[in-house]
Amino acid sequence: MAQQRPKKFKAEPYEWHQEVELEIVALSNLGAGIAKPNDWVVFVPFALPGEKIRARVWRNEGNCSHADLLEVLVPSPDRIEPHCPHFGTCGGCQYQHLPYEKQLEWKTRQVRELLEHMVGVEAEVQPTIASPKQWNYRSKITPHFQRPTPGEDFPIGFLEFNRRTRLVDVYHCPIAMDEINEALQPIRDETRRNAATFKKGATLLLRATEGRVETDHRAPVAEAVGDLKFNFLAGDFFQNNPFILESFTGHAAEQASGPGQKYLLDAYCGSGLFGLTLAKNFEQVVGIELSETSADWARRNALTNGIENATFIAASAENLFADITFNPGETSVLIDPPRKGCSNDFLNQLFAFGPSRVVYVSCNPATQMRDLKEFLNAGYQIECIQPFDLFPQTRHLECVITLSR
Repeated sequence: MAQQRPKKFKAEPYEWHQEVELEIVALSNLGAGIAKPNDWVVFVPFALPGEKIRARVWRNEGNCSHADLLEVLVPSPDRIEPHCPHFGTCGGCQYQHLPYEKQLEWKTRQVRELLEHMVGVEAEVQPTIASPKQWNYRSKITPHFQRPTPGEDFPIGFLEFNRRTRLVDVYHCPIAMDEINEALQPIRDETRRNAATFKKGATLLLRATEGRVETDHRAPVAEAVGDLKFNFLAGDFFQNNPFILESFTGHAAEQASGPGQKYLLDAYCGSGLFGLTLAKNFEQVVGIELSETSADWARRNALTNGIENATFIAASAENLFADITFNPGETSVLIDPPRKGCSNDFLNQLFAFGPSRVVYVSCNPATQMRDLKEFLNAGYQIECIQPFDLFPQTRHLECVITLSR
């Protein structure tokens, strides 16, 4: 059935579902191909730079349009066959059709372009550090399903690309760890057998831990990083690519440990990943968390690993640094906020405390760049920008920016 034109569709410069031939010149930080016909910008997911394509426009905005890829007329010499039959339909991966070394090049370039466009500065961006594993690296996946209809089959998987409700039925995910893929089909079968017990849709959890797969959100699980062991609840946040964590945390330690730095504050400390891996470089470490549960796991992890110079406190959002007695001139602060970045309230408290060194870890370079402007305005300068590829085959990356006062 043909889609109806949306009532609010703006028919300039293209009509609804107008088909156009385009030449792709770049990739956006969201992983879409960028075309620039007549100084206009059109975003086309799954198209690659250097390609001539046919696309169908579905949305016009004030300064750009969005289109679906219909046909690759002239393919890029870089285009390769994706591993997954769902690539292009499933919303999970954006880059399976691009060789890994090219993915790394584009991620580095995207950080550099965000820095220039959002912050207005040119600074060296180090080449993105590769993941030791490009496939089968994810230690956690969360397939969904919608309310089952009794007696009918139903998809269990992930949202279709650019859809709010339609799901792709996924029985194997090539970026998930092997043990997760081994467990996935039996768990799908069991979910279908129990369909009558679900009054609405649900999200399943598959977390790889110590050679097995945990499905209970509230069950304790463990992850090793170097010679340290971290325990946390299966449903809680923990970085999902364990294979790169030792080099990732090692870089953070190296950057935070500048000359004269005796103390470390680990803000947004979670279950203590950074605070505990960096503790050997400092006289004292304090982790700050809004969640008492997370702070408690961090304390347990300090005990488990015999680390005695790290303490963890659950602080209120409006008084994060109230109990900190460290000399700011000898203190490094490591921050690893959620995707939305830092709040103004948090930044104001941080600047009032005035640490001499800040290591800012982010899974969203766009909000990181927004916050970076505030750091520069507060008198900090950039020392190092280092992207890490924790998420091969996808547009996502982690970026570590080191700042000094």
